[in-house]
Amino acid sequence: MSIDAMNKGEVVVVEEQPWNAARLIPTSGINGAEEQERRATSALLAVMQSVREFGRVLTSRYGAPNSPLQTFIEVPFQLGEKKVFPDGLIRARRGQKEWTALVEVKTGTNQLATQQLENYLDVAKEHGFDCVLTISNELAPSAGQHPTTVDKRKLRKVALHHLSWTEVVTEAVVQKEHRGVADPDQAWILGELIRYLEHPRSGALSFEDMGSSWVPIRDAVRARTLRATDPGTLDVVARFDALIRFACLQLGRRLGADVVPALTRAEMNDPSGRSQRLVHSLVEAGTMAAAIRIPHAVSPIVVTVDVRSGVVTCHMDVDAPGEGRSTTRVNWLVRQLKKAPENVRLESFAVRAREGAAELLATARDNPSSLILDQAKELKSFRVAIQRPLGMKRAQGRGGFIDSVLDAIDECYRDVGQNLKAWQPAAPKMRDDADVEKDDTVRSGLSSAALSSQDIEAS
Repeated sequence: MSIDAMNKGEVVVVEEQPWNAARLIPTSGINGAEEQERRATSALLAVMQSVREFGRVLTSRYGAPNSPLQTFIEVPFQLGEKKVFPDGLIRARRGQKEWTALVEVKTGTNQLATQQLENYLDVAKEHGFDCVLTISNELAPSAGQHPTTVDKRKLRKVALHHLSWTEVVTEAVVQKEHRGVADPDQAWILGELIRYLEHPRSGALSFEDMGSSWVPIRDAVRARTLRATDPGTLDVVARFDALIRFACLQLGRRLGADVVPALTRAEMNDPSGRSQRLVHSLVEAGTMAAAIRIPHAVSPIVVTVDVRSGVVTCHMDVDAPGEGRSTTRVNWLVRQLKKAPENVRLESFAVRAREGAAELLATARDNPSSLILDQAKELKSFRVAIQRPLGMKRAQGRGGFIDSVLDAIDECYRDVGQNLKAWQPAAPKMRDDADVEKDDTVRSGLSSAALSSQDIEAS
């Protein structure tokens, strides 16, 4: 616009440029892993202190009292003749109770070091602290396990806990979007932390790689030459369990629910025993399986990867209705799958039958009898399954093992799991007084002077 136009009092419109919005926790200026870890640690601990609900949900599981948190970074401690610097310290006080945790953080692909953790365990023991909390992109195979092996004698007085960055982000999202934050300003602060941690430069990565052992183990499984003692076999099954935990976190973040691996009591008490059973299954059948428990779903989602045939299968089981003809029970199931793809596989199982019937959903919609082998036998349960091609590449992306498993789990819950409901018998109907009196009159030929509870029971 010209100067003359401005002198005439015309309105000057400034065109909006694609400017970068100011952020509470910027990702610009991150140079190297050390700066990345320092910034992630400081941002996380500061938000835990500021947003009480978020700090509480991350620390209460480890025994911290319900009180405001104090957080510090790079706290120096003397250990013998050397100084050690844990990345952070968290403290909570309530009355006479004081809870303190040392924090060690890794970002990107950096892994926790055994010697470093053992030093911090010694410091914690010497100062009477409660635990050492580690945060990294490593995922423990099961709840309660730590991804780094340390001398168990050092855990007699001090606990060692682990959080993955995925768990941290998941808890932040669930707290902000589903549980809620009372103060709007604190909710905004928590949102800024989520925005930062979800940025690729933050170093808070997702589950991206099946590890260096995946390709040789995969090829050995397909060639039927794998042995249980082959190097890398335990690493592959551990990463499969870690992938299932990651899938639970991802799904739980979207649902706002506590989605967890469905483990038996024996598996929780003996994680190494589960690992050995997975190795045996991989060697003998070329498969690995796990289950995911979603609150209020009719059953866990069972995930089976068949490396030999290149297929991933996700299925859910549901009890058949306890009344009605067999075709009625099949129709009850089919009606719940209106939005499911036609290539969903259905199986039916009858009482005292050695095998069940299997058909695609498209066929069962047109012909419910296709799922009934014997009309004289009562159907007791159904299995609903989807099968998809299994990616074989070790990393995330198109054709990758990780993405194919995650996509299959999401599809199974979206198209099947969230629509299935358990059958419930109809509530008993209350009979009208007039109907009861009429029936009694028909039986006796006399009018009833008054109704009795015995009259109603007899009818």
